[in-house]
Amino acid sequence: IFLPCKSLHALLCTTSFCLMWNQQQCSVVTVRLHRSDYYYQYTECDSTGSRWRVAIPVHPGSCSDLPPPTRGTECSFSCPAGKFLEMSTQQCTPCAAGSYSLGSGLRFDQWDAIPAGFTSLMEYAAAVFCSRCSSSWTPQGVYLESNRDECTVSLVYAVHLEKQGSVSFTYQYPDNNIFFEFYVQNEQCQEMAQTDDQKWIKVTNNGEWDTHTVSLKSGTNILYWRTTGILVGGKMVKPVLLKNIQIEGVAYTSECFPCRPGWFRSTPGSSSCQPCPSNTYSVKGASSCTPCPEHHYSHEGWAECKVKPPCSEKDYFQIHKACDSDGKTQVLYRWVEPKICVENITGAMELPATGQREPCPPCNPGYYNSNDSTCLPCPPGAHSDGTYACAQCPAGTEPVLGYEYKWWNVLPSNMKTSCFNVGNSKCDDMNGWEVAGDHIRSGAGSSDNDYLILSLHVPGFKVPASLSGMTGSEFGRITFVFETICSADCELYFMMVKSTTVVESWEGSKGKQSYSHSMTRNASVTYTWAFQRTNHNRRFIADTVKIYSINLTNVIDGVASACRACALVPQNSQRAGSSCVPCPAGFYIDRDTNRCQECPPNTHLAGRQTYGQDACVACGPGSISNKEHSRCYSDCSFTHTLNNRTLTFDLSALSDVASLTIGPSFTSKGTKYLHLFNISLCGHGGKRAAVCTDNVTDVSNKDDQSDAAQFVNSVDSFICQSTIIPSDGRGFRMAISSQSISLADTFIGATVDTILNGVNAEPDLFPENSQDVPDINFFYRSTQVTASCDQGRSSVITVRCNPEKSERGELSVPSSCPAGTCDGCTFHFLWESASACPRCTEDDYHQIEGACKGGVQETLYVWNEPKLCTKGVSLPPRSSSPCEAIALWLKVGVGGGAFVAVLLISLTCYFWKKNKRLEYKYSRLVMSANKECELPAADSCGLAEGEEPDDDVVYAQKPSLLGKLRAIANKEDGESSESVQLKSSQSDRWVLG
Repeated sequence: IFLPCKSLHALLCTTSFCLMWNQQQCSVVTVRLHRSDYYYQYTECDSTGSRWRVAIPVHPGSCSDLPPPTRGTECSFSCPAGKFLEMSTQQCTPCAAGSYSLGSGLRFDQWDAIPAGFTSLMEYAAAVFCSRCSSSWTPQGVYLESNRDECTVSLVYAVHLEKQGSVSFTYQYPDNNIFFEFYVQNEQCQEMAQTDDQKWIKVTNNGEWDTHTVSLKSGTNILYWRTTGILVGGKMVKPVLLKNIQIEGVAYTSECFPCRPGWFRSTPGSSSCQPCPSNTYSVKGASSCTPCPEHHYSHEGWAECKVKPPCSEKDYFQIHKACDSDGKTQVLYRWVEPKICVENITGAMELPATGQREPCPPCNPGYYNSNDSTCLPCPPGAHSDGTYACAQCPAGTEPVLGYEYKWWNVLPSNMKTSCFNVGNSKCDDMNGWEVAGDHIRSGAGSSDNDYLILSLHVPGFKVPASLSGMTGSEFGRITFVFETICSADCELYFMMVKSTTVVESWEGSKGKQSYSHSMTRNASVTYTWAFQRTNHNRRFIADTVKIYSINLTNVIDGVASACRACALVPQNSQRAGSSCVPCPAGFYIDRDTNRCQECPPNTHLAGRQTYGQDACVACGPGSISNKEHSRCYSDCSFTHTLNNRTLTFDLSALSDVASLTIGPSFTSKGTKYLHLFNISLCGHGGKRAAVCTDNVTDVSNKDDQSDAAQFVNSVDSFICQSTIIPSDGRGFRMAISSQSISLADTFIGATVDTILNGVNAEPDLFPENSQDVPDINFFYRSTQVTASCDQGRSSVITVRCNPEKSERGELSVPSSCPAGTCDGCTFHFLWESASACPRCTEDDYHQIEGACKGGVQETLYVWNEPKLCTKGVSLPPRSSSPCEAIALWLKVGVGGGAFVAVLLISLTCYFWKKNKRLEYKYSRLVMSANKECELPAADSCGLAEGEEPDDDVVYAQKPSLLGKLRAIANKEDGESSESVQLKSSQSDRWVLG
């Protein structure tokens, strides 16, 4: 492709677009001579690495009097830096003043427009709505700025190298919410082999520039700088900035590059240009800088001068003078440098007069006031609150080492202040922060988009002997009180430099408040506060941040403001005395003896002191302490008494770390993302087994032994969350994990109650439990305070018995809160599992007795339905026992029933016969009556003994059964007469005989 340019539009194919090789790209190897009729050009290199120099007419067809072809330089020939190849003589010639050359390289450091040969390409994907993306890399003069939205944008440049070379670029990458990668393809659209360190760019601190270098192979190399923003939280990301792209390995440079405006080079044969100093300017290709006219100004590297405005209150700031020998200080006023205003014109303000001398504030705790009114640190083993002389700690105590800054007359020696400008305008000479008595505040800066930096270096941490019994993950803690006063979109960042990530940030005005951060790894670290007003230029200089106090504990080489009781050597030891000794893990210091005592079972050292047994705090319900008494956890067992029955739960099947992926969700522009939760419910000896790691921004920290590796953004917790960007639809070759946070550092307890220590399980968020087994709520808390959660985050896992689920069960979140939280601070999970049912007992089954067959009876045992238990006791085996076909009680019953039946039949027959006789006698009486209503005497009605009735029986009215029984009873009483109720048609009467 390189030479000759057979076509000015040689087509290069890439993975997602076609890049045109344009005229200017060819001009790198095509040099037009200062002649009106022809110019020189090299032919393509042959197999031996040779080529020819030929003359090409300016107007095709006019080929007369052209110089004959001559053998050209070797294809691998190149000129040294500061020179270019003069085609007429084929000799290396020094660049003229006002220009430069890299020899065998290319440099791009002027970004008023995207240079020729570069292409800004926006890649469309299924996961992003194309119509909403109109992003590109934007030139900003001294740097190139990436997109700030969710679109994927690539900056592409194709270059042909005749020999192995390299590409290096200076960049600023402050926000890991935008993914920045650099990779190389060859002419066959194949990606070159690169390590993760080469491909994924390391995050920089706010305002700092870094350089990234990658080796290139000979041949065609297509370079890609690709960014993708992730606006999951709706917050605008900070863009990636590029400047000074330099490529080494091209065959030769046929011309020199002019110095860009605002830069110059006074000597010929240079490989670079230098910026014009302040209050000067230059045009393109300048060999010197021109001073600005009167009442005009410029900053370093400016291409023009601007009129100085009248001075105002924004152009000066106040500082506190250091204490003098009399212990006095005063307020001074200084112009913001460089001074860009005029004070002797109408409407201009003058610099205020110096303030009155005032007494100096006291020294900070741990320091004492020397004879010359300077504050000096107390010697080792001594302490002071800053107002009195240092005193030695008494026997049985040790100094409480740390930093406590609350008076700001001078900047402490371990703190530094600086200024970084995103465009590298070099505000380094200015103080980013100024001391102001009872606080330290942000300085003026040179522009509103400056990063005003305050840093505090800590050499390391050491847990004192009095706290050695605590084996938790906290080595130290930093706490600071601050306030932001802003009229625009200012932002304060709090960072740990080694971690390359922002710990917390605050936007806009914030009232006076305290923030605390725990140090969980023992290593040297630099804490940094960076304040940026806005992206405007010197309009909001009054916007400021104030830090009132900074307190840091357990610092190596720190100073002491007080003493703390410590454990002494046991009296029976050969070393007995008043020296402090560290207590074993899980031990506290007895108040009476100052000796180490182990904490009681199921208690843990929860506070930041170990003096007295009250330092051992009881674990919450359903939890036990680990061996070191450093934390409480659930051992996967739980008991609960319900209706005089004890339910025992074995949750060991749920002890392995479980993962729950929620989504997909989409941002405002359609970026697809997922929420991944890793959950460690119980077990593991109290270890926080759930781990979430960012897999992009930490690939440059591979050395596990380095300090930087200790700050890899990986969190271990009982519950942690990561934001996952799937590889599908975004062009990534792997899923991206970012924004990993801990949701549960501390286990509070497990109970069937819905509220524990102020955390509410809110059972209404999930479907009602239809089983008789109660839900178990596991409560957790993360003590790390955030800008939106001033009490830290909390989480509740509701474990529910569901026999229809597997042993591992199924995790879910509330349908009304699809992200697992409704307020961003409390997270809720439901874990349904068969393992969440209680262990089976004898109350969970019943027996069924079979029929007696062949003298044998079988007994079966079956579970109660529905079965709401697991494991525990097993069903007893089927049993059999001998039996009789007819039981004794059945025999007795049958015999008794038969006797009663015979008796009833006999009585029935007897009474029937007796009734017949009575009916006969009655009929005879009726038939023999002399007249109506008159009866004969009783003795004339009877039958003689042995006499048989031979007349027909005439029945009057059939007697009732009661009457019959009465008659029988009277006869049985021994009376010879019978009474019979008679009834005639006129009257009723009794006849006795």
